[in-house]
Amino acid sequence: MSDIEIARAAKKKPIQEVGAKLGIGPDDMLPFGHDKAKISEDFIKSLDGKPDGHLILVTAINPTPAGEGKTTTTVGLGDGLNAIGKKAAICIREASLGPNFGMKGGAAGGGYAQIVPMEDMNLHFTGDFHAITSAHNLLSAMIDNHIYWGNELEIDTRRVAWRRVMDMNDRALRQIAGPLGGVSNGFTREMGFDITVASEVMAILCLATDLKDLEKRLGDIIVAYRRDRTPVYCRDIKADGAMAVLLQQAMQPNLVQTLENNPAFVHGGPFANIAHGCNSVIATKTALKLADYVVTEAGFGADLGAEKFMDIKCRKAGLKPEAVVIVATVRAMKMNGGVAKADLGTENVDAVKAGCANLGRHIENVAKFGVPAVVGINHFVTDTDAEVQAIKDYCSEKGVEAILNKHWAEGGQGIIDTAKKVVEIVESGKAAYKPLYPDEMGLFEKLETIAKEIYRADGVVADDKIKKQLKDWEDAGYGNLPICVAKTQYSFTTDPNKRGAPTGFTLPVREVRLSAGAGFVVAICGEIMTMPGLPKKPAAEVIRFNEQGLIEGLF
Repeated sequence: MSDIEIARAAKKKPIQEVGAKLGIGPDDMLPFGHDKAKISEDFIKSLDGKPDGHLILVTAINPTPAGEGKTTTTVGLGDGLNAIGKKAAICIREASLGPNFGMKGGAAGGGYAQIVPMEDMNLHFTGDFHAITSAHNLLSAMIDNHIYWGNELEIDTRRVAWRRVMDMNDRALRQIAGPLGGVSNGFTREMGFDITVASEVMAILCLATDLKDLEKRLGDIIVAYRRDRTPVYCRDIKADGAMAVLLQQAMQPNLVQTLENNPAFVHGGPFANIAHGCNSVIATKTALKLADYVVTEAGFGADLGAEKFMDIKCRKAGLKPEAVVIVATVRAMKMNGGVAKADLGTENVDAVKAGCANLGRHIENVAKFGVPAVVGINHFVTDTDAEVQAIKDYCSEKGVEAILNKHWAEGGQGIIDTAKKVVEIVESGKAAYKPLYPDEMGLFEKLETIAKEIYRADGVVADDKIKKQLKDWEDAGYGNLPICVAKTQYSFTTDPNKRGAPTGFTLPVREVRLSAGAGFVVAICGEIMTMPGLPKKPAAEVIRFNEQGLIEGLF
């Protein structure tokens, strides 16, 4: 059966029964149909003082066209922990319409390790992304409206930093001019769009602890600068209150279920290649109060998602992860070893060994954060015993155990060995989480530290104006913020074609942006775009209703 057929055949339980597993009563949920619900703010507040469960991160090697299965492993591990008698919950991000209709497809796991309802999760779900888009663009409208009605704040229209957003891949909107049409429409200037998942409002929602914190962070957004270079904030435009009102329901975490009827919190969705790549702090903290084990993921490879999870989310939210699962596949190792996608079905142990360098670097990097790791080999039917053993032997040399997982085909029962290993790691008490760099380090030095320690670059290449901008932000009191690197997910470098574990390169920084409300500085590197484009043959071409009225092509 295909992923979508498996999802359709799921025997879902009413969402109230799923919530009851975690002690969430029906009055504490806002149902969206029978199979999804939001958790009330009052219930979340009532959890203050309860002890936290154990936090487990699932990350991966750099993604390849061969597929890795990080979300599938996250879901499978949550089911596996429940299967061995642990009270476990899953925390993942919501799916963006951009990749759904572009190239990547759905984001709910796969095989017998999925979260349902799959179609809803990959489309409008509970409307969170629409609320974020609306709140973001309300601020955009109010900025231009302020300028139109006399510009009391003396905004320099050449230095409006706030772009518009939409949750779709549309390269035509990256850089535009407007408004046009004469005096009544306002003052013409250069502007542009980002995708919603790159919005600072998305980052703020995912890092805010409650509505009060949300509104404060929204007010702290820098939207523009005056001619004397002093900042203009969202609170100066007086948009923060209305934005918070639009986001009230979106702030409430969404509860759904796995195919095995285990609880899953799906909330927030910043991309890891252009934002911080983690689900919301409020969802993770809520899950930690309700479950003994919480399994969460961070986007793309460990060089992006795991680094940002450790250096941004955990640092800012006071979270302390206790174990990491690094997902790898035989197919991806062979592709990193130089094998073409068409030849991945043929046994090639030498290519597996050559490709393991990418995995090895991620193992070394995760260790730098003081959290023990286990490697999860996501099984494909074409894998041979010799190829799997090659990965296990390599990991053993690195001092890390690698375990073959068959959750895609067998659900939670197929990943029990990894679940038991995670429990063993947690109970050993060896985790000693620490961020990669201290708060007080300079912004450019933080960027260099990530480049050298995580990517293994020789250094950072940036214009003097970028270095000056970072220094100016330090002088303005933002020097303690972490760095959020925007770069390609396919390589440690900024060249997506350089697989494996390359050395002898530099990290070119094209632009820096201050996300004062979210609480980090974005460094845009190489050719990465904060508004992606559609591929030559977008997935949207094959998404439709079939004769039975069921959605086809979404997964």
